[in-house]
Amino acid sequence: MPNPNRVTEKLFQSPSKYIQGPSAIHNAPKYLSSFGVAPLLLCDDFVYGIAGEGLMAALEVAKFKVTRGIFGGEASKDEIVRLGALGKDKLVDFIIALGGGKTIDSAKAIADDLGLKVAVLPTTASTDAPCSAGSVLYQPNGKFENYRFYSNNPSIVLVDTSIVVQAPSRFLASGIGDALATNLEAKAARNSPNFGGGLPTEAAVAIGAKCEEILFKYGRQAVEANRAKAVTPAFEAVVEANTLLSGLGFESGGLAAAHAIHNGLTAIDNHTLHAKMHGEKVAFSTICQLILDSAPTSEMDRYISLMASVGLPTTLADLGIGNATDEELRRVAALACAPNETIWNMDRVITEEIVFNAIKGADVAGKDHKVRTGSVGFL
Repeated sequence: MPNPNRVTEKLFQSPSKYIQGPSAIHNAPKYLSSFGVAPLLLCDDFVYGIAGEGLMAALEVAKFKVTRGIFGGEASKDEIVRLGALGKDKLVDFIIALGGGKTIDSAKAIADDLGLKVAVLPTTASTDAPCSAGSVLYQPNGKFENYRFYSNNPSIVLVDTSIVVQAPSRFLASGIGDALATNLEAKAARNSPNFGGGLPTEAAVAIGAKCEEILFKYGRQAVEANRAKAVTPAFEAVVEANTLLSGLGFESGGLAAAHAIHNGLTAIDNHTLHAKMHGEKVAFSTICQLILDSAPTSEMDRYISLMASVGLPTTLADLGIGNATDEELRRVAALACAPNETIWNMDRVITEEIVFNAIKGADVAGKDHKVRTGSVGFL
């Protein structure tokens, strides 16, 4: 039931500062100087080789004493405890997250545990995690564990598009898949409290709509620019939509079925599925959201066409689970309908059976679109 406590206040929240542009990371010392002098730099070995060495050198020239924490790859409670102990032992005074969504979500949790500020420096535009006051945590095996929420958003989000463009275009496409859910879910959750505990503001509504507008206007063009490693206006616009607009839109607008079904998909023990990126799984789950919203075929086609044009999965087979049994899909539906899941923000009747049929219906819709358009499917 949406809004059982009858909340009437509206609430909007955001990071204190957002900076985006080519070579922006070179100015990191200027933006971070007010936070302290002894940061914990959290990143994995791959990202360290791409951007971490340069960032650490720039910070050390500016007289920062940097402790490097090597991220192990999963945003799990064990990883957060391990890296938090390192930060506490080294007496760090703020946290820097350099990397993708799971690195960022772990850094936010560590900062909260230690009572420190966190600066987020995404190296991809693959999720809307950077701006939010929350984390998605997983078990070490990759199964969804829980959401974790914080009293403060990141103090700064700094996006260097000359670094982001070096990532494979699949990452940008995944971010598009995640961001495409933003406006649809916010509309479905419009009568429910958002992640700050208040109702959506008009600003949040406008941001969600603008996010969707940019994705349809520039999505495919941006992915093609990314493939050419070209920082174009279209690329910059989609990076902003994936990171800032989607982040503000989902947090202050609310989530609904798409992200709940994404979480439910972790119930299927399938290596190919779990290797898919967050936004790739959200893309298919967004088609499920459209089914639950009773979207007409013309609207379904509009979303599925954009997904297909940037290589996002639109069927269960695209996710690697084309042979999933009804029993497995019912487990997905059950997990999507777990207590406190975001699917309950929807102002309509929801049951596990309804969600199970929405998943089956979304798969059929994706298949039908392939047949009618002659598309080859997931790239």
